[in-house]
This record gives sequence, C-alpha cells and structure tokens, in this order.
Amino acid sequence: MATQALYNRWRGQVFADILGQDHITKTLQNQIRAGRVGHAYLFAGMRGTGKTSTARIMAKAVNCVGETDAPPCDHCHICRSIAEGRSLDLIEIDGASNRGIDEIRQLRDSVSFSPSEGRYKIYVIDEVHMLTNEAFNALLKTLEEPPPHVIFILCTTAPHRLPDTVLSRCQRFDFRRAPLPLLLKKLHMICDQEKIAIERDALEFIARRATGSFRDAESLLDQLSSYSDGLEEITLEQVRSILGSVSSALVTQLVLSMTAGDLPAGLRTINQAIDTGAEPRQFLKEIIDHLRALLLVKVGGRDDRHALSAQALAEIGQLAEAGSF
Repeated sequence: MATQALYNRWRGQVFADILGQDHITKTLQNQIRAGRVGHAYLFAGMRGTGKTSTARIMAKAVNCVGETDAPPCDHCHICRSIAEGRSLDLIEIDGASNRGIDEIRQLRDSVSFSPSEGRYKIYVIDEVHMLTNEAFNALLKTLEEPPPHVIFILCTTAPHRLPDTVLSRCQRFDFRRAPLPLLLKKLHMICDQEKIAIERDALEFIARRATGSFRDAESLLDQLSSYSDGLEEITLEQVRSILGSVSSALVTQLVLSMTAGDLPAGLRTINQAIDTGAEPRQFLKEIIDHLRALLLVKVGGRDDRHALSAQALAEIGQLAEAGSF
C-alpha cells in the first residue's frame, strides 16, 4: 500500500495551520463570524503557499456544525467528510484537464442542486488560468449571480492570465511566499514529529531550495528522509549530492576566478561542478545568490543572512574584505 506523501500528511486542516498568510485567514474568519461570506473568491500566489488547503478549510468553516467560536472545529461529521475527501458538497475541479466550454456548462448546470448535507456547495477550480476564453465566458454569468447556496473559489499561480471580467467578480487574496524562518520552523516541527534526523545546515539548505514554497520544502524533506531511511542523520553533503547542488567552496572559487579575470581557472571550476553532477540552472542560481550577497556586504548593506548558509556568508565576508571585487 502506498504511503501518503509528507506534504499531504502535514496539509493544514484549520485556519491556524496556514502559516504566513494571516492577512488572508483573519479576513476569512471575520467574514464567516459576521455572516458576510462572499460568493466568489480568487486565491492567487506561487505554488505550495496554501491556496488549495485554505479553500478546503473555507469549505469546512462555512459548513461546520461543531460547537466552536472559531470554525472549523475539524471534528464534526461535515468537517471529517471534507478532510477525508468524502463530501459531496466540496467539488474540486482541475482547470488544466477540464478547461473546455463543455465542462464549464456541466458545472453551470450542476450549481442549481442544493447541498447534500451542509449549508453551502463549494466549487474549487484549481489552476483556473488554464480555462479557455470560451469556458470563461460560459462561467461569467454563474460567477456573478450564483445560487445563494454556492461559493466559488478560484485558485491560480498566474492571475495575470485571467480576464478582467472574471477578476472583477471575485474577492482577490494574494498568498505570499513563505519567509525562510517560517519554512524552517515547520520543517523542524515535521522532523521532530516524524523522527527525522537531519543536520541544521542541511535543513536550512532544503528551506532555501524551496524558494518560499511549503510543499516544495516538504517534498524535498520527504525525498531525503527516504534516502536515509531513518538509519542515519542526513548531512548537508548528502543533500547537495542528491539535489544536484555544489559546495559553496566551488562557487566561491568561481567568483574568485571571475574577479581575477582568470578565464581558464573559471572554466575548470565550471567543468568540475558539472562533472560532480551539478544541475546547471541551480549552479547558476547559486552563483547569482553569491554575487548578490557579495555586493550587499561590499556596500555595507544587509548581508541577507536568511538566504545563505553560515559557511557561504563567511566566505563572502572574506571576499569582500579582500577588496578584489
């Protein structure tokens, strides 16, 4: 039997579980308490920041029958049916594979049916920007004046691709990238609960590699925990090797060659990095991160401690003090 992925096991179940999006969860909770829930929402933001999880929690909260002042309770039969994927009142649609006018017409015909057990039927359309123009046109009227028992939640990573006519009919909420300290906090919590032994530097590297996405960070941690199989502590070198990264020493060596104008030495360093299995795009990103941090340190600005490891920052400090840049 397949094991549930780490990011699914740690998916948020109540509003308090959605980290780094307080500006959104507080607004939604206030709307629910005041009985002023909107008929259409747009959740926009990069992948892995909690859009779909928040949509599911919203579906629980507006239908929750538990005795709580801050729904959802996550214990009543409606909350449990939504959490377990059994609810008929939460309809999730993948906009990438159901993008045509025929699928939207079917959706439009189904909204007239009353909820099976809750107060509202929630339609979550993920990757909504993938719908065709004809599909958007078919959706407009229903989106503007849906039945009182229907709430639409549109999720997208590319809000600029949505027609203005759709944007104007929705309450828009922009999900922010997760800051590194928050990613580290959740990863530490997961490691403690899942009994995953990992070096602090290795965990910081995973958090940096995730570039603000909780799901990416959790997927990387899941992959690495499978590699170690819980028998040994995961080290930074193992993480770099598995993810196709290179040591900060190699990046520093390349930057030194660049500042010295030593082209042959720079090319040798690049070949050495590629020969050790480095992924070229990731190698380029690490070079850019180093150069950016070096510029900041050189002009006396912020050293961006939350973007690079302690070892990398020490090497950058030495470069800046050398005055060769």
